[in-house]
Amino acid sequence: MSKTAEDPATTAAAARRDALLLVFATGAVIGVLGGLIGLGGAEFRLPLLIGLFGFAALHAVIVNKAMSLIVVLTALPARLITLPYAEVAQHWTIAANLLIGSLAGAWLGAGWATRMHSRALYRVLALLLVLIAAALAVSHLGHLGTVELPALARFGVTVAAGVGIGIVAALMGVAGGELLIPTIVLLFGVDIKVAGSLSLMVSLPTMLVAFARYSRDQSFQILRTNTRFVFAMAAGSIAGTIIGGLLLGAVPSAVLIPILTVLLLISSVKVWRHQ
Repeated sequence: MSKTAEDPATTAAAARRDALLLVFATGAVIGVLGGLIGLGGAEFRLPLLIGLFGFAALHAVIVNKAMSLIVVLTALPARLITLPYAEVAQHWTIAANLLIGSLAGAWLGAGWATRMHSRALYRVLALLLVLIAAALAVSHLGHLGTVELPALARFGVTVAAGVGIGIVAALMGVAGGELLIPTIVLLFGVDIKVAGSLSLMVSLPTMLVAFARYSRDQSFQILRTNTRFVFAMAAGSIAGTIIGGLLLGAVPSAVLIPILTVLLLISSVKVWRHQ
């Protein structure tokens, strides 16, 4: 008997293909938004993983972390091509000081996420989305000066900030650039483009530590059962980030940032109420 358009196998294959196209397209849109503001877009991806694609809170965080890791691995070499390595390398102590705290914070945050009750994790994620929205607005619309501190005090504040950022990044599955960049500018007064590259240098090992911690939990199995989903959305995110980067400046920050901030706040309410 020949196969027809009504063949269940053909129909199922078409449905899977359409679903992956939706995943890719969603990742691309998120990537464009992130690229327009110089971020990977993971903060916008997380609410969609929960609300649109139906992942449970911890599963959404782990999937988001995997995709963030792929995007950062792609973005870091490209960024070092556009910004001379020597210009970034002279500030290596900034990245090192932040890493002292962020690596410990990432391990702690991932451990808390795996032990936290699902309802509590939804609410923590909602509150963190509000924090990210505030950081996004301040870093792109406000004027970031430099905080004058004695060397020892600056070191202590930097390590403490690293711990906090590592915890947030692990709990949300994000790279943490939206928090790292303003922290680097405020504490060290470096150019924001250099701060962006330094944030990626901190983000990569921080994410690897959180990823290693998550891999010890049974929930890590979600990556094995959703491999196609992860790679489809990651591919879309990378493509979108490149496009967004090319369009950087096409939309004024004064227009774009308030819209994205409102989107994050709306997402935080939805995640808070999520069952």
